[in-house]
Amino acid sequence: MSKEVLIFMHTEEDAPGYFEKFLQHRSIPYRLIHSYKDEIIPQLDDSIAGLVFMGGSMSVNDDIDWVSTEINLIKQALSSGIPILGHCLGGQLISKALGQKVVKNSVDELGWHPCFRIDENSSDWLTNIPDTFMMFHWHNETFTIPPEGKPLFSSEFCKNQAYSYGDNVLAMQCHVEITEPLLRDWVERHQHHLNKTSSSEQNGEQMLKPVVENVRALNQIAEQLYIRWLKTVSL
Repeated sequence: MSKEVLIFMHTEEDAPGYFEKFLQHRSIPYRLIHSYKDEIIPQLDDSIAGLVFMGGSMSVNDDIDWVSTEINLIKQALSSGIPILGHCLGGQLISKALGQKVVKNSVDELGWHPCFRIDENSSDWLTNIPDTFMMFHWHNETFTIPPEGKPLFSSEFCKNQAYSYGDNVLAMQCHVEITEPLLRDWVERHQHHLNKTSSSEQNGEQMLKPVVENVRALNQIAEQLYIRWLKTVSL
């Protein structure tokens, strides 16, 4: 039986972005699951090589059927040793499955803000990644990290940006998957919500002005993180 990576989407706009390019470049089989369209969420079986969860505008604390179904699937995958990767809402889903809280962040964090390595826990997840690097953010909630989790990097406005759990689980609050087309789509869709600026919030113009340079650098960060995660995936 051939195996594939399952990618769970939670809104039309929260696409896999660079992660999908990463898989395509390596000819790795994958399938998109549109949870928000009430597609049937597969049962865990031997055909699943890994689970990947994208972002979304909802909260993991919302009473949504597919949210609780995905959390239960993550719990099963954790018990079965299936590799799991989470982006933003996806990272929060992993944390919830691990019994952690997802709460309001102290501020909304939107736009390009630097992240900082937590050196004592970086291990091989952050190989070839500099001590400080630019990251894209779009969230107003944050997860807590399980006692067994190892924090990997942080930002000025949100302490818990990413952690590893065991050898094959990576949960991220940030959007390492962002691409230029994806970001331009988000800005166009949400322009009416991007009229407030602060130290932690950028408007659409501020997000797009450095987009080419920042996305190019971020793709390199994503490549390193995805390569490390893929090492744990058995195809």
